[in-house]
Amino acid sequence: MSKKGITGHDDWVLTEALATALVALEQLEAKHQPSAHMDDIRRMLSHGKEPNAVTLHLAQAKCRLFPDLDPLEIYREYGIGDEYG
Repeated sequence: MSKKGITGHDDWVLTEALATALVALEQLEAKHQPSAHMDDIRRMLSHGKEPNAVTLHLAQAKCRLFPDLDPLEIYREYGIGDEYG
C-alpha cells in the first residue's frame, strides 16, 4: 500500500509546524513580527480546515512551547473550554 505524500501524514506534520511557528512568532515584540508572513501562515494553516481545529492546533502548540504554563488557561485563552484539557 502506498502512503500519501512523503510521510503518510504530511498534512498533520505541516499543520503542527505552521501552528508552532505562528505561536512562536506571536511571542516576538510587535515591531519584530513579520506580519505579512504571519498572515500567510494563518492562511496556509486554515486552508481546508475547520476553524475549531485550527484553534486547537494553536493552543496545543502554545502548550508545547510553554510547558510551564497551565494548559487549561492556554485553552481558555484560545476560547476552548475544559472539554479539551
